[in-house]
Amino acid sequence: MTIHRMDNVLIVVDDLDAVISFFVELGMELEGKAPIEGRWVERVIGLDDVRQDIAMLRTPDGHGRIELAMFHTPKVISAEPKDAPANTLGIRRIMFAVDDIEDVVARLRTHGAELVGELARYEDSYRLCYVRGPEGIIVGLAEQLG
Repeated sequence: MTIHRMDNVLIVVDDLDAVISFFVELGMELEGKAPIEGRWVERVIGLDDVRQDIAMLRTPDGHGRIELAMFHTPKVISAEPKDAPANTLGIRRIMFAVDDIEDVVARLRTHGAELVGELARYEDSYRLCYVRGPEGIIVGLAEQLG
């Protein structure tokens, strides 16, 4: 076997607490927060003078994780355009399966989230939407029907 599992996805953010709150509202659980610095991290990520705070969140089933990183040094670099559309090269969204899509959207709106398009139905299988949260992070939501 080549890999055991996908361990986590990293999202670099400016406001760590706001993004943590968004993902906790979605239903993820905060595993912990910690400062990270030192030569070992600089060697791994290929940057000098690294000082960052990280947070690790996990899905309720324990199988999926998101790592959030807020860099103090070096200064972060902004991607352009800030609110990139779905056809922009690179990672565009993270998809979550949910029980009640309308309830999740309503709760995420209290954290500033907005629908990217609209809530749509795919045949008799799913209700789906994309939501843009803090810092332009896009999450996909899928409610299985039937």
